[in-house]
Amino acid sequence: MQITEGGCLCGAIRYSLCGEPSNSVICHCASCRRASGAPSVAWLTFDREQVEFRGGPQSYRSSPDVVRRFCGHCGSAISYETAANPRTVDLTTASMDDPTKFPPTREVWVEEKLWWEAVNHALDQYPKDSDGGPYPGD
Repeated sequence: MQITEGGCLCGAIRYSLCGEPSNSVICHCASCRRASGAPSVAWLTFDREQVEFRGGPQSYRSSPDVVRRFCGHCGSAISYETAANPRTVDLTTASMDDPTKFPPTREVWVEEKLWWEAVNHALDQYPKDSDGGPYPGD
């Protein structure tokens, strides 16, 4: 089984991933932008059993059903967990040791994208989350 690793900027939080993600997306929602300080965030979705953390990330409830985890030392965003999908955890792609390993296949929440950020037309574009279907013709 393939093992992949990642962690925060200062190294206080490390994680190991076993296997492949079920999703690899770029999110343009306002909540991800504010949590990261970036115009968009790339995420990988894994089953919880596939993820092993070393170190204790801090948590912040960014909405009633969402917990975001980050390093309390350097502030690096690490994960996103939602009550809507309790068996999965999303990890920031850029926190992986090799962030090119699982490239994104779609962009979500494009309706909230900042007007000056370009989309990647090689990826499926979704107005909201992936459940809503891509824009027709994209």
